[in-house]
Amino acid sequence: MSPPSLLVLRRRQDLQAQITAWRQQNLAIAFVPTMGAIHDGHLALVKKARAHADRVLASIFVNPTQFSPNEDLLIYPRQEAADCQKLAAAGCHLAYCPDMEEIYPPGSMTNIHVEGLSDIWEGEARPHFFYGVTKVVTRLFIHTQPDFAVFGEKDFQQLRIIERLVQDLGFPLRIISHETVREADGLALSSRNAYLSAQNRQEAASLPMALYRAKVRMETGRLIDEALQEARRFLLANGAARIDYISVVRADTLDTYPYARLQPELVARLICAARFGKTRLIDNLPLQAV
Repeated sequence: MSPPSLLVLRRRQDLQAQITAWRQQNLAIAFVPTMGAIHDGHLALVKKARAHADRVLASIFVNPTQFSPNEDLLIYPRQEAADCQKLAAAGCHLAYCPDMEEIYPPGSMTNIHVEGLSDIWEGEARPHFFYGVTKVVTRLFIHTQPDFAVFGEKDFQQLRIIERLVQDLGFPLRIISHETVREADGLALSSRNAYLSAQNRQEAASLPMALYRAKVRMETGRLIDEALQEARRFLLANGAARIDYISVVRADTLDTYPYARLQPELVARLICAARFGKTRLIDNLPLQAV
């Protein structure tokens, strides 16, 4: 059972009736999409949404189209009752928990793809991933009709893709970002952290440490390539099984940063994907020349 303060709806028809009622009261609506396994990172998004809107709506839907056949769809944590309790405690007003047919009606054939942004970095490592993300987010935006939608910066490439999606398709909503929420040792909060063994969890703390060390070096004038090579060596020496990529990109386009050192006029982002044991983690940090 969900807490009485949280309305749980499963059908688009019922959701849109509630949205209509809120609209008739001139209430602004903010939306936080999730795949469940709610943690403090999600709850920070809910709290930020509350600061911008009268009503906060979160979705819980494990989206199959963003998993490849060899990924963790079947074992992805599903704990709806506990998730709803956490959402209610954070001040969320409604949880939309649709069945598969509500999101993907039988015979559904429409795909959404943001060219370019979806094909690099995470898109290259996991070619299916952003097809699934944009497919489900587009449908959720249509179902929820929000004024605001809140996304975390931990998934920085996803954030940029969603911003472009909203711009290109003309959705009448504003995307709000929230800085990455971290554990005490710096590890970015993620549902997949639960897959880490005790040893891998200790090793994974080297990921934010490596990025922070590289950030300090680059922001104080070191060559980008030198800082990245040092970060790569640090990760591999501290337990990373594999590094898919570690790079500095333009924060706007995600293209590889075009200069040897950071430049004050061009905002950059340090991005990384690495495996600890069998668990693949991503992280990023903002960069600004001083």
